[in-house]
Amino acid sequence: MKRRLVESSSIASIGYDASVGTLEVEFSHGGVYDYYAVPREVHRAFLAADSHGRFFRTSIRDRYPCRRRD
Repeated sequence: MKRRLVESSSIASIGYDASVGTLEVEFSHGGVYDYYAVPREVHRAFLAADSHGRFFRTSIRDRYPCRRRD
């Protein structure tokens, strides 16, 4: 999975595995979470968003199952 660095005060990078629909979000505080069953269109919109943090809060968090990586 290739990560893309983003300009955001809360999110450091975004990765996506289209073969399984897994979105990887690395937060600036250091936590990395995998979000499952995320459509490709949501990933594309996330990358294109004016505010990655706002898009995450309104369109990803609490909408898709997730797991924190150890």
